[in-house]
Amino acid sequence: MAALRVARDAEGRVVDLDYWDALRTSTPKGRGRPNLGVRAREVTLLPQQWEWLGRQPGGASAALRRLVEDARRKAPDDRARQDAIYAFMRDMCGNRPGYEEALRALYCGDTAQFDTLIAEWPGDIRRFITRLMGA
Repeated sequence: MAALRVARDAEGRVVDLDYWDALRTSTPKGRGRPNLGVRAREVTLLPQQWEWLGRQPGGASAALRRLVEDARRKAPDDRARQDAIYAFMRDMCGNRPGYEEALRALYCGDTAQFDTLIAEWPGDIRRFITRLMGA
């Protein structure tokens, strides 16, 4: 039996899939707002920042959500890319030849050495790492 492993693109982390959710019968939803996992937390801003947020369409909460989503859509920085590649490699490549050396090359920014060290790894793994590098 072959194992199926799924990695989340943004972080490179292997995720667990819950197959049982698809098999469970859904219960009818009640009225009101849907439960989206919203949590209230404290945010400290200057008065002029609160004023600006309050003038935005939908109010301060909606404006903050839009700002966060816009920032999330932008390309991650180099460190975030490296960390995503590390998380994927830790879960999927830890026993591959040249693993530790490849990690060192990754964090040193030596892409030529990194590519050389992972050249013999399976194509799917190399392609996913390449996609994470360009994310």
